[in-house]
Amino acid sequence: MENLQEKILQADSLEALEKVRVELFGKKGLLAVEFAKLKDVPGPEKKAFAEGLNETKAKLQAAFDERYEALKANEIESMLKSEAIDVSLYSTLAAKGALHPVMETMDKIIDYFVALNFAVESGPMVEDDFHNFEALNLPKSHPARDMQDTFYFNDGSLLRTHTSPVQIRTMMTTKPPIRMIAPGTVFRRDYDLTHTPMFHQVEGLVVEEKGKVSFANLKAILTDFLQYMFGNVDVRFRPSFFPFTEPSAEVDISCIFCAGNGCRVCSGTGWLEVLGCGIVDPNVFKAVGYEEVSGYAFGLGVERFAMLMHKIPDLRSLFEGDIRLLEQFR
Repeated sequence: MENLQEKILQADSLEALEKVRVELFGKKGLLAVEFAKLKDVPGPEKKAFAEGLNETKAKLQAAFDERYEALKANEIESMLKSEAIDVSLYSTLAAKGALHPVMETMDKIIDYFVALNFAVESGPMVEDDFHNFEALNLPKSHPARDMQDTFYFNDGSLLRTHTSPVQIRTMMTTKPPIRMIAPGTVFRRDYDLTHTPMFHQVEGLVVEEKGKVSFANLKAILTDFLQYMFGNVDVRFRPSFFPFTEPSAEVDISCIFCAGNGCRVCSGTGWLEVLGCGIVDPNVFKAVGYEEVSGYAFGLGVERFAMLMHKIPDLRSLFEGDIRLLEQFR
């Protein structure tokens, strides 16, 4: 009896105690073997023998239950200790998050123009040919309509290739004067170090009575905007061509990597191209039913700005979700 109780007390885990239970109380356990002997005990001694076995079983069961409760309590206590959280300790898991660099750049651009009383307009991403091309003075033979540039659907609709359709939709529903920007997602069939099939643009439009808007106004606002975005940089305007503006210009800033001295990034020129702009072509105003007005428009790629501001070499890395890159923007 004492040896059996000692075996119960020596069990140091619930698993070990379970083995002892099977050994003592199982169908083939020690108690079962002793009770099996009852049939061979002579009649006068049978009652005393059975009472002794039942008393032994009760004591062993009591010892087992007590040990089980003790081991169960120890297991719960150990589990609670292992899972305990000291809320007074500093944890690196509490590190703050941050905006994605593209969204951060987009917000900074929007903030600038909203402060100048520009409205923020939006439009559908799936466009028709009229709003995306025809109303913007792009003839049927223009390269921008090529299947290599545009995602077309079977019904002739397309994923917008720029946010300029928002300008058309705004002009068709609003009378001048207009001061607006159109930030949003656009799509083109292109993929390399500086291009992705999906990217973001911010385009701007100002329309006033004829004679109230000039290229000088456009130049002044874009020069101030680029210095707001990139700091103390030089800005230059180069003659260019866009179907929806005339005259048109490409806008460059002095290279922020070499301060205009010439490096690999700027191909030794000392200049970086950042956006396009121009005076709105009369054919665009004609398409929306405007008369006796003048205006200017501009457009820029948000990813291009983000890459320059944060010195990111590959545009595609902005969309790969690599935590090693994104955690640098906390």
